[in-house]
Amino acid sequence: MSTEGLVPVVTDAVALKGRRGMRRIMLAGGYSLAGLKAAYVGEAAFRQLVLLAVLLIPLAFVVDVSRAERAILIAVALLAPIIELVNSAIEATVDRISLELHPLSKQAKDMGSAAQLLTLCLIGLIWAVILL
Repeated sequence: MSTEGLVPVVTDAVALKGRRGMRRIMLAGGYSLAGLKAAYVGEAAFRQLVLLAVLLIPLAFVVDVSRAERAILIAVALLAPIIELVNSAIEATVDRISLELHPLSKQAKDMGSAAQLLTLCLIGLIWAVILL
């Protein structure tokens, strides 16, 4: 089998350090897209929050609010998927370290979940304050 055209797999994180300039930006963009894809494919909660944002963002353009209020409505709608990315990263890191049940592992995962809960409350609060 030919390996021509395949991207080499780097298994040593040190090999990724020290990149500069446009190459670094391109690699970072690729890693970000890979992270978004992994979250969308592997995390039902992320897909649900993307759907919520897809519903709320167009709605923000329909309601009669100022430009600043519209920007805030859009920003908080995007905040939930952002926090879910962080929460999923925490969960993946904890699971990578060990699948053993441990109080600190539970605490880390619960805190990530709590961050998401507060974000959803913030979305509801902001939308209510602006629209009501």
